[in-house]
Amino acid sequence: MVCGSTPQLQTSSASLPALISLSFGGAIGLMFLMLGCALPVYDKYWPLFLLFFYILSPIPYCISRRVVDDTDSASNACKELAIFLTTGIVISAFGLPIVFARADVIEWGACALVLTGNVVIFGTILGFFLVFGSNDDFSWQQW
Repeated sequence: MVCGSTPQLQTSSASLPALISLSFGGAIGLMFLMLGCALPVYDKYWPLFLLFFYILSPIPYCISRRVVDDTDSASNACKELAIFLTTGIVISAFGLPIVFARADVIEWGACALVLTGNVVIFGTILGFFLVFGSNDDFSWQQW
């Protein structure tokens, strides 16, 4: 290292395009959620409660990855419980707009936009864990 130079974050060549595409996917998913809330035809902001589900969905899996030792190849209870809780959160995120639409709290068109946003957001979250989930030098576990 040259004296006076600062060390730079070294990323692999595949991580930058993946990060950009994941950011784009998250922005598109949030756009669908906002359109389902803010279009003048719908004008109800109840679907914004789904933001809690977006925040909560990766937490059980992240906690289990920190707690569990990945040296054994067999499945363990902590990881299975984390996958179960994550699945429950994702199913609830898809169910809430349908319940809102059935109860006439939001319109069915807003429900369709919010469900489309759910597919994109949860696909983006899954893509993040697939791209940055390995134990290399640029993984999410160092954060």
